[in-house]
Amino acid sequence: MKILSLGSRGFFGKNLVNALRNTEHKIVALSRREGLDLADYDSTQSYLQAIKPGVIYNCAAHVGGLHYVAKLPADILTDNLLMSLNLYRAAQSVCPSVLIINPLSNCSYPGDRQLYRESEWLAGEVHPSVYSYGNAKRTLYTISRCYAMQYGIKTYNFLVPNAFGAGDATDPNKVHALNGMIIRMLESERQGLRQFEVWGTGTPIREWIYIDDVVALLIKALGLDLDLLYPINLAQQQGYSIRESAALIAKAIGFEGEIVFRAEHQDGAPQKILDDRQFRRIFPDYRFADPYRAICTTVEYYRSALEMPVLTPI
Repeated sequence: MKILSLGSRGFFGKNLVNALRNTEHKIVALSRREGLDLADYDSTQSYLQAIKPGVIYNCAAHVGGLHYVAKLPADILTDNLLMSLNLYRAAQSVCPSVLIINPLSNCSYPGDRQLYRESEWLAGEVHPSVYSYGNAKRTLYTISRCYAMQYGIKTYNFLVPNAFGAGDATDPNKVHALNGMIIRMLESERQGLRQFEVWGTGTPIREWIYIDDVVALLIKALGLDLDLLYPINLAQQQGYSIRESAALIAKAIGFEGEIVFRAEHQDGAPQKILDDRQFRRIFPDYRFADPYRAICTTVEYYRSALEMPVLTPI
C-alpha cells in the first residue's frame, strides 16, 4: 500500500514515518521542506495527483506551545483551516478512495470537563487558552464528515492526549508541554540553578501519551475496518498534575533544586483525562509505555539533541 505522511518533519510525522519504514508499505513523506504547501490548493492537488496514495496520515499542523497559540490565534486558525480544506478538496478530486487518518488534539474538548468522553466532545466551548487550535481540529472533523457524506471519502479521527517523547523541536516555546518542561529543566541543571520555575499553580491534571504509543496505535489503525469518522480517544484514563509531572522529570534528570510554581500565569484547562471505554473496545490488549521510563528515554534524547552531559537519574 502507498502511504503518504503529511507534516513529516514535525513531531508526530517524523516518528510515524520512521516506524512506517519498517513495514511492508511504500512510504512517501512530505512537508513544506519538500515543497508541499497545504495552504495552497494547487500545490496540494499537484502532489496528490502525482502520488495517488491509498492512505494519508494527516500530521500537518500550525501549532506551538500554549503561549505561542494564545499569541497568534487568527494565524493558527486560518492556516489550519486552509490546510484541512485543501487536503479534502484535493483528495476528492484525484484520489477519492483514499483513507485519511487524522490525529486530533484533545485540546478540542470542552475546557470544563473532569473526564473527556467522546459523546461530550462537542458539548461545550474549547478552553480560551487554545481556542483557535482546538476549534480548527473540531472543524477538521466537520470537513471530514461533510466529504464523507457527499463524496464517500473515508476518514479515521483519533483524539490524542498531550504527547511527549523524542523527535520534537528543541525550542521550549514550540514543543509539546512535557517536552518543553524537560528541555527547560535540563538547561537549569546545566547552569547549576537551584530553582526551576513552572508557570501556573501546578494543579492542572494532564493525561500524557508517549509518542511511541501514538505511532503504534496510528499504524494499528490500518488493520481496522470500522466506522471511525466520529473520533475516539487514544486513552489510558490516567492523569498527572503538572506538579507531579515536574517531580518525575526532576527524578529522571537528577535535578535537586526547588521547583517553584508561578501562580500569576494562566493554567489552562483544570483537567484533561480521556475516557478509555471506546478505546478498549477497539484496542483491548494494548499496553502503554511506563510513564517514568518513557520520560527517562525522552531526557536521554534531549541531552543528546542539546549536547548536554549525561547524568545518572535518581
